[in-house]
Formats: sequence, structure tokens, C-alpha cells
Amino acid sequence: MAIRIPRMIKKSSTYGDIPKGHFVMYVGEKQKKRFVIPISFLSQPVFQDLLSQAKEEFGFDHPMGGVTIPCTEDSFINLTSRLRK
Repeated sequence: MAIRIPRMIKKSSTYGDIPKGHFVMYVGEKQKKRFVIPISFLSQPVFQDLLSQAKEEFGFDHPMGGVTIPCTEDSFINLTSRLRK
């Protein structure tokens, strides 16, 4: 079964492919996957709640300098697919 990733977010594999107006997040419970996220998501209350919960429980420390959200990739994609840019 394939997972459909909305066009507004994408998995990213290199450091030089972050477009202007976006930032990197690492998502996953064990193996972290790198996503490029529109900065406009930061104004969305649901996304702010997700960041607050992650900060309270786990902090934002990541060895590569990105924000880490320790939830399942499916949950993250489900949440972000409901947001607008």
C-alpha cells in the first residue's frame, strides 16, 4: 500500500534542496525521515500544538540542527495534509 504525500510537503534527501520559505523537520519514532515544510504552517494552530507537544515531551535537539517530531510518519502526513499553505 503506497502512502500519498501531499504536494505541500515532501521528503527531502539533500541539504541544498530547501526552497525559500520552507524549513526542515525530521519525523519518526525510530528512524527519522527528513521533510521540507512551508513556513506558513507555523501559523496553523494544529501545527503549533504538534510543535508544543513535541517540545514538552522531547525538546527540539537534533544532531543535524533540525526540528524533530517523534510521531509516526503516517500521523504527520495525515495532520499536514489537512493544512493549507
